[in-house]
Amino acid sequence: MTKILITGKNSYVGKALEKWLGKHPDRYSIDAISLRNDSWNKKDFSDYDVVFHVAGIAHIKETKENTPYYYKVNRDLAYEVAQKARIEGVKQFIFLSSMSVYGIETGVIDKNTIPNPRSNYGKSKLQAEELITSLEDVSFKVAILRPPMIYGRGCKGNYTRLARLALKIPIFPDIENKRSMIYIDNLCELVRLLIDSSSSDLFLPQDKEYVCTSDMVKRIAEIHGKQIKMTRLFNPLLRLLKTSTINKVFGDLVYEKYMPEPKMEYQVYDFKSSIHLTEGGH
Repeated sequence: MTKILITGKNSYVGKALEKWLGKHPDRYSIDAISLRNDSWNKKDFSDYDVVFHVAGIAHIKETKENTPYYYKVNRDLAYEVAQKARIEGVKQFIFLSSMSVYGIETGVIDKNTIPNPRSNYGKSKLQAEELITSLEDVSFKVAILRPPMIYGRGCKGNYTRLARLALKIPIFPDIENKRSMIYIDNLCELVRLLIDSSSSDLFLPQDKEYVCTSDMVKRIAEIHGKQIKMTRLFNPLLRLLKTSTINKVFGDLVYEKYMPEPKMEYQVYDFKSSIHLTEGGH
């Protein structure tokens, strides 16, 4: 029985992992705690084999006022939790970072791409990675995950905004682009495999198929029985604008295709079925 502690009790990824591992009650014992106050410091970590740290702040508009909060939560708190885990004998620490550490909006990222974050979110995550990795030794394994956009039923962020758009507008730009994304259950399966193998490394997880934004919007509309017309009429204008928002929706941003481990097959659902499940299918 592997005992796992999830830090970030109310986080989307944390709750999803708890549900995913809950399918194997004979193999995994899972607890989840909140880090919203200092009571977590009184928790005994020595009973756990693995700590999966997902607590953090994201999906809020960055301002001058909340800048210190990003570093306090995403960096300092993560490091404190990792230190406690190491001191109290936890064998593996899995840290959920982000593709944002690279600081690019378009292009191809591989394992040799040097991180250069632009946002406080990305900077705080990268600094946390560096601090946590410095704690690693033969008895304390550290695995860093830098997922691209995570999507799934109940998720927040760009996917939800696009899904709402797909159900409201009659036409949508038909642009061929490529985005790395990962379905929540596929991410959870990777975490499960990392736990089973006690892995330590940097992982750039993604679904096998790159996602075209136009295809995704069309698929969402179809699932809900809505016809949406795809047009290339706006393409020249969109290419000309190239704003940050346009880049995030229609630009190419991918991880180079490779598996994090030769024998780690974590894609449980393909693109078609994952969109169906995200939009409420069974």
